[in-house]
Amino acid sequence: MQVVATLSLKGGVGKTTVALGLAGAAQRHGVSTLVVDLDPQANATTALDPEPTTATVADVLDEPRRAVVERAIAPSAWGEGLDVMVGAEQTERHNHPDPGAAQLHRLDRALQRIAGELLSDGGEDGPGQERYRLVVVDCPPSLGQLTRSALSAADRAILVTDPTMFSVSGVQRAFDAVQTERERSNDRLQPLGVLVNRVRPRNTEHEFRITELRELFGPLVFNSVLPDRSAVQQAQGACLPIQAWDTPGAREVAAVFTSLLGRVLRSASRNRPAASA
Repeated sequence: MQVVATLSLKGGVGKTTVALGLAGAAQRHGVSTLVVDLDPQANATTALDPEPTTATVADVLDEPRRAVVERAIAPSAWGEGLDVMVGAEQTERHNHPDPGAAQLHRLDRALQRIAGELLSDGGEDGPGQERYRLVVVDCPPSLGQLTRSALSAADRAILVTDPTMFSVSGVQRAFDAVQTERERSNDRLQPLGVLVNRVRPRNTEHEFRITELRELFGPLVFNSVLPDRSAVQQAQGACLPIQAWDTPGAREVAAVFTSLLGRVLRSASRNRPAASA
């Protein structure tokens, strides 16, 4: 099970859009996926439109027992193969600025309750299918307990930014947060890369900022950028994945998310070691 956090310490850059786009790409390619909505705004939950649950991620962070985890997960309205650990405003009570180690590891403990779980034993056909091959954690745009909890549980972090004058400092702070959490509590955590969102073609300012990011962060900045397309907002407003929105702009955006999914899956070979028998 690969755990990926979408991270930004600057609001309004489209972090949730990236989480949803990656989840939609995974579903389209048959990769069983769980989206964990850690943002108290719960926008990912709204867009995924899951069935009602009797618990939320806030309850999971209160008590990460298996029974609570299961009550907080529901199928997404997007279709088979994509579930949601639903978000709620109450999650904000867990966003302490200086949490202790026990608080930080509650999400990791919760995800370990379902890691390695099989949908079937596979029978004579070989190993069974994992319940979730991918977990996408949508973080809030701040560095408190919630974001640090995601980094404590994640294998990879996608640093999301936009091509504005504040993007460099935002990416640097996010990168530093990943490095710090790796040293503190999670030595398997690595930055997957920097994804630049809402890029307009032939915009001189955007081109300048992307060049600046590449000079500072080198190959960590993805070659593919997400173009600024109205199809993204239209698909989210209809509670549909961008992959199901049939316009040229939507197809252009979906292609970037397919490429991102490939990078995520290729990184899985360097994940946590398999549990011993």
